[in-house]
Amino acid sequence: MFQHLRQPGVMTLTLAAAGILLIVMGIRQSTGLYLSPINTSTGLGIVSLSLALAIGQFVWGAFQPIAGAMADHWGPRPVLFGGVLLFAIATAATPFMTDGLGFAITLGIVSAAGAGSASFSVLMGVVAQRLPAEARGSASGVINAGSSLGQFIIAPFTQKLIQMFGWMSAMWTMSILALAALPLVGKLTDHTTATHKPADSTGGLRQALRDSLKSPSYGLLHAGFFTCGFHIAFLVTHLPGEVDLCGLPASVASWSLAIIGLANIAGSLYVGSCINRFRSKYILCAMYGSRALLVIWYLLMPKEAWVFYVFAAGLGFTWLATVPPTAALVGKLFGARYLATLFGLTLLSHQIGGFLGAWLGGLAIANYGDLTLMWYADIVLATFAALVNLPIKEARISPVLHATS
Repeated sequence: MFQHLRQPGVMTLTLAAAGILLIVMGIRQSTGLYLSPINTSTGLGIVSLSLALAIGQFVWGAFQPIAGAMADHWGPRPVLFGGVLLFAIATAATPFMTDGLGFAITLGIVSAAGAGSASFSVLMGVVAQRLPAEARGSASGVINAGSSLGQFIIAPFTQKLIQMFGWMSAMWTMSILALAALPLVGKLTDHTTATHKPADSTGGLRQALRDSLKSPSYGLLHAGFFTCGFHIAFLVTHLPGEVDLCGLPASVASWSLAIIGLANIAGSLYVGSCINRFRSKYILCAMYGSRALLVIWYLLMPKEAWVFYVFAAGLGFTWLATVPPTAALVGKLFGARYLATLFGLTLLSHQIGGFLGAWLGGLAIANYGDLTLMWYADIVLATFAALVNLPIKEARISPVLHATS
């Protein structure tokens, strides 16, 4: 299943990238746990704070293609180092904010920009350019599992810190933890250089962008990934609020987020192993379709703790496991050279959906007192995402890759 990762240097690169995501995304995906404590402390209101987190969803996505292009031009090392430092500084500064604008700047802009610069587009691009084609699918699954392992570890740890020492101390602790990614950045980017060459006979990055934006398949991939962002940002931001609306303790929310992370480790590894065996568009169709069915199941069940845990496990299996097949599709359509930039644009679509999922969830609670309309919207969009991937013109799996996978 992962024999290609045993080649010299391949496992080291893969684990270093996974470790960076473990730290950065583990901290980032636990942000929803702060929503209620910050609201209680500041009295700013759920809508104002949800808007700050929604801006963060968009900015994180907006920085993916920017960071990818910077890495393609100057190399990944300064981009990743700068992103981790910016993320740590913004996390440390957030407890000093006292109004909605301040939280929008720290959580919504600076923290998200730092996390976006040290996230999927650059990391996937670095690894894809340095690994043989037959190893990329399995490597992307392991890297993606790193973010899920981080969520599994950091979400309950964050909740415990908030309960024992308050949300401010928890954020300062996370700021220090973020700096632990710096040695891994050094390991991952050792001896890396920029891949951009001005005299590229293929027309360079500008031509790659023109070609990609003219591709109907690229547009369909963006549409599906948009709905994925809506789904994930809605849940990671408002699942704690849903738990509270159901009269259950906050620990149910933190453990649900942890279970999502644990399940997605298995999902990411499994999906990574499937990329060389099945066409990625069919993998994505199956994952998005399963989400629609799971949300319908959740709405029909009594709102008890075990329901949330089962729901989290089911959703977690596909949570961010959509990233490896999406990145694989971008690579198949346009090659690996500008993958950091082109996959970054796809992640921007993901986070535009994320902005709407986080923000509209806050509006739903404020105006209707619950999230019923959001759940219905999630079902419709997940179904749409499943169907929109099917027309993508993806080449059939190479018999050589299938035989060696």
